[in-house]
Amino acid sequence: MRTTVFTGARIVDPSRGVDEIGAVIVDNGRIAAAGADALNQGAPAGAEMIDCFGKTIVPGLVDGRVFVGEPGAEHRETLASASLAAAAGGVTSFVMMPDTDPAIDDIALVEFVLRTARDTACVNVHPAAAITKNLDGREMTEFGLLREAGAVAFTDGRHTIASSLVMRRALTYARDFDAVIAHETQDADLGASGVMNEGLYASWLGLSGIPREAELIPLERDLALARLTRGAYHAAKISTAMSAAAIARAKADGARVTAGVSINHLSLNENDIGEYRTFFRLSPPLRAEDDRAAMVEALRDGTIDIVVSSHDPQDVDTKRLPFADAAAGAIGLETLLPVALRLYHNGDVPLLRLIEVLSTAPARLFGLPGGTLAPGAPADLALVDLDEPWIVSESGLRSRSKNTCFEGARLQGKVLQTMVAGRTVFSA
Repeated sequence: MRTTVFTGARIVDPSRGVDEIGAVIVDNGRIAAAGADALNQGAPAGAEMIDCFGKTIVPGLVDGRVFVGEPGAEHRETLASASLAAAAGGVTSFVMMPDTDPAIDDIALVEFVLRTARDTACVNVHPAAAITKNLDGREMTEFGLLREAGAVAFTDGRHTIASSLVMRRALTYARDFDAVIAHETQDADLGASGVMNEGLYASWLGLSGIPREAELIPLERDLALARLTRGAYHAAKISTAMSAAAIARAKADGARVTAGVSINHLSLNENDIGEYRTFFRLSPPLRAEDDRAAMVEALRDGTIDIVVSSHDPQDVDTKRLPFADAAAGAIGLETLLPVALRLYHNGDVPLLRLIEVLSTAPARLFGLPGGTLAPGAPADLALVDLDEPWIVSESGLRSRSKNTCFEGARLQGKVLQTMVAGRTVFSA
C-alpha cells in the first residue's frame, strides 16, 4: 500500500487535544505521524503528496446509532448502500442497531452482519445485539455469547423495555461482560397515541402530542437502576432539557452514565414540521426551540457525550402518508457532519469539541478502534472543506431511501475524501 502524505492541512484530533496546521502521513494502512512536526524527518521516499491547503483533516466519524434494512428490508437499505452513504459523510465506522428481520438476537445474526459487511461494505460496521429476544422486552439474550461473537453493545433499538426487572438484570449482566446498555426511552402509555411534541403547535395542527415526560419517566428509572447496579448505561437519544438535567444529576452521583443526541434534535425544532411534512416525523419527536437550545448547551458542557445520525431509512410506502400514519425516522449518514458544522459556524460549539462527540467519544464509549489520528492508529480519516457551500438534493444521496430532513438545505462544509485503513473509500 503506497504511503500517502497530506500536507498543509488543519489537523483536528480531539484524542490528543490537537488543532494545528501540519501534515498527516499514512503508511501501510495506519497513521505514521500527524501534526505540525510530522514532516520533521522529511517526507518518505516515493510517497504520494496531497496538498491540503485550506482544508481540514479529522478522525473518521464514528456513528453510534444506525438502522439498516439488511436483513429483511433490503429495499430500504443494505449494508453496502449504508456504507457508501457513510463514506460520503466522512463516517468510517458505525454501530448497527438490531432492529432487523429477524432481529439481531443470536450469534448467527451477529456473524451474518460481520460477514456481509466484510464482503460488501466499504466502512467498518459494528453490530449491536438485542437486549431481549425479538426485541419484545421480556426474555434476555445471551450476552456472553453475543459479546464473544462481536456485538459491541446491547440495545433494543427503537423499543423501550417496560420491565424494571429486565432492565436491572440487563445492566447487571452487561457490567460483568464490560458492555454498554444503550436504551431509547419512551413511556408506552404516555406516548402511545402521540405523533409530535405536545404543545401549542401540535394543537394548531390538530395532531396528538407526546409530552416530554414520556421520555423522562423511563429515563429516570433507568438512571436509578444504573446507580443500583453500577452498570454502564447509555441514554441513546435524549431530546429535552429535563432529560439533560437528569443525566447531569446521575453523572454528579458517580453513576456510569453517558448520553447521546441525534443531529436532528440539535438542529431542528417542532416548527420545521411546517404543514405536516412527514420527513420530520421522528422518535423522539422534534421538540420546542427551548429544548433544542438545551441540547446544544448540554453538548457544549459535557452532559451529552456523543452525537449520532440516528440514520433510519424509510421508503415511500411508509413516509408518503398522512402525518399521523407515517413511520418515524430519517436518514442522516451523509448529512451528519455538514449539519453538525452549523454549530461550529455559528459559534455554539468549538470544532475540537464537535469532532470529539462525533468521533473520539463514540469510539471510546463502544470500545472501537478509530476516533484518533495518533501514530499507530488505523488510518480512518476524513478530509473536509469546512467552508464549501452546497445544497442537499435527493438525487445526490447515496442511501437507498431518501427520507432526509434536509432536502434542499443549504449547508456549509463538505467531505472531500474519506479513508478507511489507509484506503480511499470516497472522493468528491
